[in-house]
Amino acid sequence: MTIHKPVLLKEVIEGLDIQVGDVVIDGTVGGGGYLIGICSHLGKGGIMIGLDQDNSALERVKKKLSFQNIVCKTHLVNANFRNLDSVLKDLNLEKVDKVVFDLGISSDQLDNSGRGFSFQKDEPLIMSLKKDLTEDDLTASEIVNNWDEDNLADIIFGYGEEKFSRKIAKEICEARKEKKIETTFELVEIIERAVPKWYLFKKTHFATKTFQALRITVNDEIESLREGMQKAYDALNSDGRLAIVSFHSREDRIIKRFFREMKNEKKGILVNKKPISPSPEELKTNPRSRSAKLRIIQKI
Repeated sequence: MTIHKPVLLKEVIEGLDIQVGDVVIDGTVGGGGYLIGICSHLGKGGIMIGLDQDNSALERVKKKLSFQNIVCKTHLVNANFRNLDSVLKDLNLEKVDKVVFDLGISSDQLDNSGRGFSFQKDEPLIMSLKKDLTEDDLTASEIVNNWDEDNLADIIFGYGEEKFSRKIAKEICEARKEKKIETTFELVEIIERAVPKWYLFKKTHFATKTFQALRITVNDEIESLREGMQKAYDALNSDGRLAIVSFHSREDRIIKRFFREMKNEKKGILVNKKPISPSPEELKTNPRSRSAKLRIIQKI
């Protein structure tokens, strides 16, 4: 069963203005919190389409749904939201009323996937959101063991906004000369050697930004976001709404820019001019929500 707590659930449901009979896409099913919460508002005529590229997440939600009194029609699809146009085509649907993306990693993936998302558990360096990998799929292990120092530094700085990216990249390259870097704890030790001592005692863990950068790179999250936003917007009916919850500044800037473009081109109205953040009450019960920002736009 899932342990994930959905972030800003009340704010997402209210901001999307869910109506009975709506057709809704949850592009990042995760623990199913949004999906189940939205389904409860849709009624028998509503349709909920849940996408996730992690098949194990969909299996957990299927089990969870069996215990819920859900009356709306649900479709769970193993796919990345960048491919939602293909998913809709397969379901013989042209348009939808609402779309939500939660760009965070679920607690299930952090704590139970065994794929190396968390620096607090000693696991293989995989970091792919896909459960079943092929030879063509990129992993964190391939990046830290095979990419050159400049590329490593660039992604750690660009996607992690880590100011010690050059030192960390150099230390990784030195360490892999001795032996292959295989686990999360090995990588954490390398990062610890690379950064200044004072950096080890900051509120945010010293490995956070490097792990974030690797995960984003492995899953091509930035380009997926750009593609997914555009396809979601194209799929919306007039007056339909798109809500996106992000967790770091680079993602939020991309969302803000896209929403502003839609507004300036008279194609959309900003539902909330400033991003919505978790309430103090939510932060107490779910500390992982602290960096969440919710933006919502309505299509014209």
